Amino acid sequence: MENIEHKHVEVKGLKLHVAEIGCGPKVVVFLHGFPEIWYTWRHQMIAVANKGYRAIAFDFRGYGLSDQPLEPEKATFQDLIDDVVGLLDSLAINKAFLVGKDFGAFPAYLVAAVHPERVSGVVTLGIPYILPGTNSIQNHLLPEGFYVARWQIPGRAEADFGRFDVKSVVRNIYTLFSRSEIPVANENQEIMDLFDPSTPLPSWFSEEDLSVYASLYEKSGFRYALQLILCRSLSVDIGISDPKVNAPALLIMGEKDYCLKFPGMEDYIRSGTVKQLVPDLDIIFLEEGCHFVHEQLPHLANQLIITFLDKHSTAAS
Repeated sequence: MENIEHKHVEVKGLKLHVAEIGCGPKVVVFLHGFPEIWYTWRHQMIAVANKGYRAIAFDFRGYGLSDQPLEPEKATFQDLIDDVVGLLDSLAINKAFLVGKDFGAFPAYLVAAVHPERVSGVVTLGIPYILPGTNSIQNHLLPEGFYVARWQIPGRAEADFGRFDVKSVVRNIYTLFSRSEIPVANENQEIMDLFDPSTPLPSWFSEEDLSVYASLYEKSGFRYALQLILCRSLSVDIGISDPKVNAPALLIMGEKDYCLKFPGMEDYIRSGTVKQLVPDLDIIFLEEGCHFVHEQLPHLANQLIITFLDKHSTAAS
């Protein structure tokens, strides 16, 4: 960790916090999800750097040590596309592998669709390629207390989170969302109320890890994350005319990832329907994996990612 360097890079008038390790022409850019931050990729960054890759992870705008946008209420996934492409431009990187987790999967695939010349390959964890739009998540097929439906209501998640300090929010989410069941609250209950204070952190997520996340979110807060990531912008079609991704791709899913229980999700992946959007896609399930599989099973995730990178780096050369 001490060899990871930190700096800020200006992208579209915002200073983005960038963590980097390794050097050379083969570049891997890691895209975090929620409630994650650049630090979520600590295991993967070191592993790929040790194999000769330049590893870069950054905080999206509005997250951690990156600047806040002036109008977070207007956020869409186009912002994340701009962040990724702008970062590549600022660092003079012509082409890179993109590795995305959770909502980070969206810009990984969308950049590959809109700017195919900039992407060597795509790896996503926990989320397949799904286009933002009105049918991206079918809330009506799940109970009223489904966390996505709850948090899409302006102000509700803010009020729910606001009852706790930042560290408690991150602890609660990591604990609740590492389970295999979709978080669903009762009628008179909020999502954070589902957390049992006697439940320990997952064995793979230490108090030190929690403190790092909390220190970063104490700077940024959750405002932008709740607007963009927690599904308020998932229903916004950003107007991509040709969404197909022709770059080689890898999807890593945990068999115990709660996202597999979203209506139609498991069939969409296992039937191969997702390959209509990503023809050159390999899909790997990890038997014990949860939604945070890259932190839970870093050695397995690292091996899969590095095998993919090596294969397609060789093919490109």
